[in-house]
Amino acid sequence: MNERSYSDPAAAARKLIELAKSIEAVQDGRIHIEKINAPFLSKLKATGPEFGAGITHAIEKGWLELHESGTYVRLLS
Repeated sequence: MNERSYSDPAAAARKLIELAKSIEAVQDGRIHIEKINAPFLSKLKATGPEFGAGITHAIEKGWLELHESGTYVRLLS
């Protein structure tokens, strides 16, 4: 079976939270979205839709807050 590791939004969200926790936040606890997007896509070989589904899942669960500009996230958990 060749299922993608992050095709499940919950798995993608957990990995994104792990990545976010490993990054030093800037002003007001903000983490630049590209700091989690780049390793998720390049190092982990995930896809854009997997990233989007993971971010959405994390927001729905109350783990992340996405800034209205879309350039920052903030850990809530």
